[in-house]
Amino acid sequence: MPAPPSDAALVSIRPRRPEDVPVLVEVLGAQQPVSLYPLVWPLPYPPEQFIVRPTEERAWAAEVDGRVVGHASIATVGDDETGRLWSVGVGRPVAELACLSVLFVDHRLTGKGVGGALMDVAVAWARSRRRTPVLDVVVRHGRAAQVYRHRGWEVIGEARPEWLPDSEPPVLLMALLDHSDQPVPQRAL
Repeated sequence: MPAPPSDAALVSIRPRRPEDVPVLVEVLGAQQPVSLYPLVWPLPYPPEQFIVRPTEERAWAAEVDGRVVGHASIATVGDDETGRLWSVGVGRPVAELACLSVLFVDHRLTGKGVGGALMDVAVAWARSRRRTPVLDVVVRHGRAAQVYRHRGWEVIGEARPEWLPDSEPPVLLMALLDHSDQPVPQRAL
């Protein structure tokens, strides 16, 4: 893999293209030993299927210095146990949720704003459709959960998806709630 881009490099987010997928497979594989994402590695199926999913609605690639270095997508939320838990936790129907999925970045760019830029684009897309962004995070991925919390995501529940090994605690279900419609408390005078 080429050397990491400089700190001064600009991040560009654009729709993912088919020719990005092989590069993203390499980025995913290179960052997995550092991030432990995905939790199971090697995957029991081609990594292209992890990146490009049937439930995907939109997907983006991040570029730095003209190189693809990260990915994020928005997926539909299924009307299954996890979807219903998110729905109850958010107080909205499953159809009004949008799952931030497959967010990963070249591990050499951690802390450089690439993941945040991808997240911002995905969240903006979901919100432009009046949907609440949700995601799940493996407890072992504590740093990821901290980043999400720092960016305003809230834990609204826990779940045991079928892909989660029995040895792992339940995943955290998180949502980026929009509190703008709630009244602002008045200070006592």
